[in-house]
Amino acid sequence: VGLHSCGFWRSKSLLDTARFTPSSNSRHRKKHQDSRALWKHEAVQKYLETLSKEYQKVSHLLNADSINDFEQRTLRRRCADLSPLAAAFQEIKEAEREVQELEAMCRELDSKDEKQMLELALEEKETLDKNINVLCRKLFQLLVPKEKYDRSHVILEVTAGRTTGGDICQQFTKEMFEMYRNYADYKRWTFDIVNYMPAEIGGLHHAAAHISGDDVYRHLKYEGGTHRVQRIPETGLSSRMQRIHTGTMSVIVLPQPEEVDVKVDPKDLRIDTFRAKGAGGQHVNKTDSAVRIVHLPTGLAVECQQERSQQMNKEIALRMLRAKLYQQIIEKQLSQEQSARKLQLGTRAQSERIRTYNFTQDRVTDHRISYDARNIKEILSGKEALDKLINRLLEFAEIEAVTEYLENLQALEGGGC
Repeated sequence: VGLHSCGFWRSKSLLDTARFTPSSNSRHRKKHQDSRALWKHEAVQKYLETLSKEYQKVSHLLNADSINDFEQRTLRRRCADLSPLAAAFQEIKEAEREVQELEAMCRELDSKDEKQMLELALEEKETLDKNINVLCRKLFQLLVPKEKYDRSHVILEVTAGRTTGGDICQQFTKEMFEMYRNYADYKRWTFDIVNYMPAEIGGLHHAAAHISGDDVYRHLKYEGGTHRVQRIPETGLSSRMQRIHTGTMSVIVLPQPEEVDVKVDPKDLRIDTFRAKGAGGQHVNKTDSAVRIVHLPTGLAVECQQERSQQMNKEIALRMLRAKLYQQIIEKQLSQEQSARKLQLGTRAQSERIRTYNFTQDRVTDHRISYDARNIKEILSGKEALDKLINRLLEFAEIEAVTEYLENLQALEGGGC
C-alpha cells in the first residue's frame, strides 16, 4: 500500500510494478485456465474494486480547486492509467448483469409459444459470454506491465540439432524457418535473411533473420528454446526403416531495439572473410564476400553472407554482434522480471524442450502450458493456427503474472504489512 501525494491511501497497482517476485508455492498452485476463470477470483474482484474506487476519487480530486499544478499533473497521469481499467471493469460488470437478467428470463420461458423467444435469449447470452471473455483478456492485458522490449524488432536464429536425429533435424529446421517467414508475412512484418547455411540433403544447418514490425518481440519471445520433432523420415536411408525418429532444433529470439548502444572496440574483433555457400547464382564461390566476426573477449561469433558486398555483410554482422552483446546485458533484466519469463528456456537441452511436433499423431504439444493443437501442417504454414498458439502462450503468461502478483499481495496483507 502506498500513500498518494494528495493524501489518500491506495493499493499499489500492477501498473506501477516493474517486476514480480515468485511466491514459494507458485510451482504447485492450480493454474487458471483462462482470463474468465481468473476474473471470478475473489482477490481479483477485490483488487479491481479498489482500483475503480481510486479512479473515482482521482477524477473527483481533479475537479477540485485546492490542488496545485504539480498535484494536478500527478493526478492526470494516474487518471490516464486507471481510466481504461475502470472502463473495462465496468463493461464486464454490466455485461454480467445482462447475462443474469437473460438467465432469469430463460427460466420463466417454459411454454411452447415462447420457444422462439427462448432461442433468441440464449443466442444473445452466448454473444454476451463471448464479449465478456474478450473484455477479460483485454482487462488483464491492461493490468500486466508491458515488457521493455515488447515493441522491439528481433534477430531470430534457427539451428539444427547436432546430437539426435541426423538429417531429420536439418529438414525440420528448414520447415521451422519457413514457418516463421510465413508468420512474418501473416503479421505484415518485414523478414530479412542475414545468414543461411543449407544442408547438403536439402535441409538447413543454421539461418538467421532480422524481423521488424509492430510488437514483434512480444509475439515471438516465447518461441526461443528447443523444439522437438517426431516423424517417419520421407527421404534418405532412415526412411527405409519405417520407424519414428526423434530430432531437435533450437530457436533463439533476440530483441533488437532501434537504438542498440553497445560500444565495440575494433581491437576486440577478429574478422574473417570466406566464399558464400548459399544461393546466389554466378556470384557463389567466386568472391570472398561472406563475413564472420568473432568478439574475442566473449567468444561470440556472427556470420553474414547474404549480400554481394563484403562491406554490407560486415555492417550487418556488426549489427548482429551488437544485438547479441546487448542481449547479454538485458537477459539479466528479463530473467528477473515477470514470472511469465519462466516460459523461456535456459540451456536448450532436449530434456528442456518447449514444444513437440508429432507428425504421426498430427499433434503439436506446448509443454509449458500443457496445450495440444492438431493439424501440424496448418501450424507450420505460419498463419492463423500458429497465431492462435502464440496468443494462447501470451494469455497464459499474463494470467500467471496477475496470479502471482495477487498471491504476493495477499501474503503481504496476511503478514500484517
